[in-house]
Amino acid sequence: MDIALYILAALLIVGGIAGNILPALPGIPMIFGGIWLVAAVDNYQHLGLWWLVIIGVIGAVGVAMDFLASALGAKRVGASRLALWGAGIGTIVGMFFGLAGLVLGPFVGAVIGELMAGNSVLRSAHVGVGTWIGLLFGTLVKLVLSFVMIGLFGFAMIFG
Repeated sequence: MDIALYILAALLIVGGIAGNILPALPGIPMIFGGIWLVAAVDNYQHLGLWWLVIIGVIGAVGVAMDFLASALGAKRVGASRLALWGAGIGTIVGMFFGLAGLVLGPFVGAVIGELMAGNSVLRSAHVGVGTWIGLLFGTLVKLVLSFVMIGLFGFAMIFG
């Protein structure tokens, strides 16, 4: 039975890495779930409470970056307050429309918000592009933090 659980944990971790790039999967929670499953099967001998807390905090930062990145990208290019709200709402609404929604939602939300603030179409598109850049940066940060989580997990399993 332990072998099957270790295989499931490995699948969760690998699927989580893919989920950081494919927005249909919750990447970081899957990675953390796989790490926690290994720790539980191992009776927390190598990976105890403090390792799980540290890895979990890193994962929480990654998840937060996922939600904040597009709004931060819009803010970086001087977006209006309405555009920031639009990017946030677009991110949340976009989650319900698959990959296209996750890619287009923050952009469309920021553009609509900037247009509502009375700015030109060109300025609104500039803010939308800034939102996309923030989204790409957030994905990169999420991927890096995922590998940090996996690295700490490996370190704890070998030396813990």
